[in-house]
Amino acid sequence: MSLELNAFHREAVQTRSDGDVREMRSLLVETLRNMGQDPEIDAVGNVLARRGTSDGECPHLVLNTHIDTVPPHIPYKREGDVARGRGACDAKGPLSALIDAFCSASIDNGRLTLAITPDEETSQYGGQHLGETLSADGYIVGEPTGLDVCHAARGGYGGRITIYGESAHASDPSAGMNALEAVGPLLGALKRYDETRGVARHELLGRPTLTPTHIEGGGALNQVPNECTVGFDRRPVPPESSQAFFADLQSYLTHSLPDRYEFEVQPAYPDSPNPDAYQSDPDSDLVQTLADVSGGDIRAFGAATEASYFADDGPTVVFGPGVIADEEGPVAHADREYVSLSEVAAAGNAVRSTIEAILS
Repeated sequence: MSLELNAFHREAVQTRSDGDVREMRSLLVETLRNMGQDPEIDAVGNVLARRGTSDGECPHLVLNTHIDTVPPHIPYKREGDVARGRGACDAKGPLSALIDAFCSASIDNGRLTLAITPDEETSQYGGQHLGETLSADGYIVGEPTGLDVCHAARGGYGGRITIYGESAHASDPSAGMNALEAVGPLLGALKRYDETRGVARHELLGRPTLTPTHIEGGGALNQVPNECTVGFDRRPVPPESSQAFFADLQSYLTHSLPDRYEFEVQPAYPDSPNPDAYQSDPDSDLVQTLADVSGGDIRAFGAATEASYFADDGPTVVFGPGVIADEEGPVAHADREYVSLSEVAAAGNAVRSTIEAILS
C-alpha cells in the first residue's frame, strides 16, 4: 500500500515537534496503523515497525530518521512543487519517503525495520538505544542529502572548559586571580590544538574542527571573577572518539595554559551520547544499489547524524530529499526551510527499489 505522500508530509510539517513530540508521534503511529502496519513504542520513545520474515538468517535492513525538529515552529506553506515550513526537509521529508518505501516495498526474502527516533536534534537517547538493541545488514538514515548517498560524516559533540581563579575586590585586582585573563591563552591554545595533537586529515571528511562558541563568567562589576567557562563545538573525523578526545584535550591544555590557573574539561552534556564520526565501505551493496537507483553521487555528509550509532554494525548511508544549504544559504534549521515534493517522491522510489533489490 502506498502512502498519500504529499498529504502526510503536509500534516507532518503542520504538526509541531520542536519541543513536545507526542502529537507528532501519535500521527506517525496512526499513519502506520492505517497502512496496515503494527507499530510499537519502545522504552525511550522510538517508534518501530517490522515487515518480512523473522528468520534470523535472512538479510535485514533498517530505515531510520527522526520526528523532532529544532525551534521555532514555522507553519506549512506550499508553492507548487515546493513545500516550506519547519521540518520540511529536516527531517519530515525523509520521514515521508521512508514510510512510503517501508509500506509499499515488496519483500520476498528478508526483514525490514522502520525505526524512528524522538530526539535526534537534542539528546539522541533514541539513536543510542537503537544502536544498542538493533542488528542489521544495512541502515538507511533519512536526512536531507539532495538524493546523494552519503557513506561518511563527521561526528559532533560539545564541551565546556571551566577556568578557576580567585575572587578579590576590583579596587585591588592583584589580591586575586582573574579567571577571565586566561580566556585569551585558552582561545589561542584551542586554535592550535589540531595542528599539534588532533587526528590527521581524513581523505573524505577533511580536518576536524574545534570551535569556541560560548563564554560565561563574572558577576558584580566590582569583583574579580574567580571562575569562567568557555564552551566549544567539536566536529571529529575517524578514528577519533569522544572519550579519547576529552582526555587528550585536558592533557594538552595542562601544558598550554599558565600554571597559575586550574581548569577542568568536561562534556557539555555528560549524560547524553556523543555521536562519533563514521565511515562505511563505498563499495558495499547498499551504497552501490542506492546510488544506482537514485542517480546521486556517493559522498560524505556535512553534519552529524544518528548514523554513527549504526555504522559499527553494518553498512550505513545517509540519504534523503532536500538539502542542508543551497546557493542562497542555510536551508535546514533556517527560517526558509523547504523541500521539493517531487524529490520526496523520488527518494521514496529509490529507497523502495533498494529494499526490493536487497530483500529479494
